[in-house]
Amino acid sequence: MAKEVQAAVVEKRNDPFVVKNVLVDDQPGPKEVLVHIVASGICHSDEAVRVGDAGDLPLPIVLGHEGAGIVEKVGSAVSGVAVGDHVVLSYAYDGTCDNCLAGQPASCEQWVPLNMGSGKRPNGQPVFTDKDDTTQGLGSMFNQASFSTTTLVQESNVTVVGKDVDLRKVGPLGCGFVTGSGTVFNTLKPEPNSTMAIFGTGAVGSAALMAAKISGCAQIISVDIVPERLAMSKEIGATATVNSKEVDAVAAIKELTGGKGVDYAVDTTGLSAVMKQAVDAMGINGVFAPLAVSQKELDLVPFNDLVATQKSVVGVLMGNAVPQIEIKKLISFWQKGLYPFDKLEKTFKFADINEADRASTSGEVIKPVLIMDEDYTV
Repeated sequence: MAKEVQAAVVEKRNDPFVVKNVLVDDQPGPKEVLVHIVASGICHSDEAVRVGDAGDLPLPIVLGHEGAGIVEKVGSAVSGVAVGDHVVLSYAYDGTCDNCLAGQPASCEQWVPLNMGSGKRPNGQPVFTDKDDTTQGLGSMFNQASFSTTTLVQESNVTVVGKDVDLRKVGPLGCGFVTGSGTVFNTLKPEPNSTMAIFGTGAVGSAALMAAKISGCAQIISVDIVPERLAMSKEIGATATVNSKEVDAVAAIKELTGGKGVDYAVDTTGLSAVMKQAVDAMGINGVFAPLAVSQKELDLVPFNDLVATQKSVVGVLMGNAVPQIEIKKLISFWQKGLYPFDKLEKTFKFADINEADRASTSGEVIKPVLIMDEDYTV
């Protein structure tokens, strides 16, 4: 059976979002979960797909992959999720490949087809279809498509959270925030008293910054060109800020670290020149993690320099996080006042999705959150 719901659809590359009525199958398959979406964050990856910078996903498509909501129905083989559960949605994984079984679902062998594919279910049918043309299936971002009032996902997409947690705030933990913080906690693993520079202080960079503070880094240097963002980074844990529009970022970081350079660097801009600055700002044995969804090339440093200083570049997807573990950990940090991610958020009505997207793209708002259910209360 099909249920009529609202979704924000991108019909063609570079088109604006159009909120329209579509159909979703409301009869979950064995491992599927039907979720009423309360709110969803907007991520730069959504914009990258909309404009074609993140691969050639099939269009038309329902984007959104930072959803939070309430479970309406579950499939017959679902064991860890029940009707009425409050949930945060993240990426999908198969749970059966060697990497998943080794506890690394972000390295799932089926990650790309599951999350960046056609949006089809295991039975081959699309999650969403066009109300006026039921033969027209719609793509589904991250197997989640949370820019909708109801969506159908796999059990692996779902993390159950406490019913006392405000669902209007926690959706972005499923992607942007878990990517930044997970990179620090799970991949870089900085030692207490170590140093880190973070280039770009949007949602991902801010999450990395907060995680670096929790990890005990002695110096956390945020680099950006927007004074308001730099001020916010100082508020959530940066020990120093560098406006790279006004000064040489590498020289400033070297000066702040007594000439040594930082132990770790994270880039969230995806700009080749900035990524090179990040590598140049590191000291001997420095480790660099580039995180942006970008078509730019990593033309970083002469090979001999890389070898001589034993610097490393590491690829990290989704913070190398197990969502069902990491999201709960971040909520716990937040409830203890250690991870104030909600300071970065601003809410918008679902109908104002294009305004929210522009605010995200311009940098005016670090993390826009769309409210699909205006009647929701904690």
